[in-house]
Amino acid sequence: MADFIQKLIDNIPDYQQFLTVDEMDENSKRLAAEFPGIVEIFEAGKSRKGHPIYCLKIGQGSRNALMFGCPHPNEPMGAMLLEYFSRALAENEDLRKELDYTWYLIKSIDLDGTQLNEGWFKGPITLTNFTRHYFRPAGYEQVEWNFPFHYKNYTYDTPIPETVCLMNLIDKIQPQFMYSLHNAGFGGTYWYLTREIPELWDKFYAATAKQNIPLHLGEPEVNYITPFSQAIYPMISSKDTYDYNEKYGTVAPEKLMSTGTSSADYASQQGYDTTTLVTELPYFYEPRIQSDKLMDFSRREAALKGREILHENRKAVKARYDQIADLISGDNSFAKMVSNGYEHFEEDYRQECDFIRQDPNYDDPCKESEAFDNLEIPKYRVLLQWTLLIRACEHELAKNPSPEAAERLQRIHDEGEKEFAKRAEIAEKELHYQVIPIRKLIAVQLESGMLVADYLQKHR
Repeated sequence: MADFIQKLIDNIPDYQQFLTVDEMDENSKRLAAEFPGIVEIFEAGKSRKGHPIYCLKIGQGSRNALMFGCPHPNEPMGAMLLEYFSRALAENEDLRKELDYTWYLIKSIDLDGTQLNEGWFKGPITLTNFTRHYFRPAGYEQVEWNFPFHYKNYTYDTPIPETVCLMNLIDKIQPQFMYSLHNAGFGGTYWYLTREIPELWDKFYAATAKQNIPLHLGEPEVNYITPFSQAIYPMISSKDTYDYNEKYGTVAPEKLMSTGTSSADYASQQGYDTTTLVTELPYFYEPRIQSDKLMDFSRREAALKGREILHENRKAVKARYDQIADLISGDNSFAKMVSNGYEHFEEDYRQECDFIRQDPNYDDPCKESEAFDNLEIPKYRVLLQWTLLIRACEHELAKNPSPEAAERLQRIHDEGEKEFAKRAEIAEKELHYQVIPIRKLIAVQLESGMLVADYLQKHR
């Protein structure tokens, strides 16, 4: 690894909490004022609620790079990376020259959603506190999956303002390197890349090993993806999703899809020579996620059981939601995520199970890492649906509804709180997790990005 990358990693502060949107904005403005002529701040767009989306422009390199945090607002790791990296670039002329990029940095692209997660940003970082204050928008309101998309019989062409902001910036600067800064909740490290660069695989593995963060050896995020290498995947494509739905579904694929495509797909469709990286890292670590120990059941048995657990939980949440659906207002983002996909959720479940039953890769004995992913992590994932239901009720109760409506909302709210507390107690007891320090997560994410950026400069 280049010396300048190692120095950059070594100087990451020991952050103990995450920044709020207001703190990010204030620090960005302060950095631009402190380094005039080096750091420029400009408004790249506005959020749906009218909040300015600030972008920092740093350096005058020969190529352009775009990095943006909080593409999903429950994932503020990238915002902390950019908090550190923006200052490191501003202070270090040698670093700017060595990298030779003009950097465009947006700490949070989904500002409105990020603010709805701030209840857990200052800690404590526990499964219960994180999930109880969690928010993630429905797919059709996720910035990263809102880019225009047309394929076969499906067209999506209504990007939200935050996505339009990114589209305009991508079109303007045509970045050679783009980094969409995601992170996961539970598991280990894994990567997505729009091109295969085998020379970097061992360096990626070394980056996470140095921080004692394991590789994610459980199930991939989607069934229909073939890895480049262990824990390294090609970027998920909306075309692949359509083809998967077409092959395994009994409903027309276009009826199962409600989102657009990704920033990586968009840049590719425009013909830009853009290489996009995503490095997924967890807040929480559990030793079983890296175990190759073979269990006494097949991967298929574990995968089907895991889908059943999540499906049954979703049915339980839906039963409560249906009792208040007529009381939900159009601006209730929590409710949108709860109800997203209810129309076809039985079909989605059947389709997933059919794929698992037919795919020969599921014949193998189940590794403990796969068993953990399928059978244990759902104990954490079920909490997310319950908290969104609870927060959907709180959103409506805050509007002072009629006594009858308030009674119904409060009853479902209280039932949700009871179910959440019961499941949270199980998760805290049975998931023997550790919280990974923010500094270590930034180190892996930043080193991975610098490895790709440096490689692209040296292999034009």
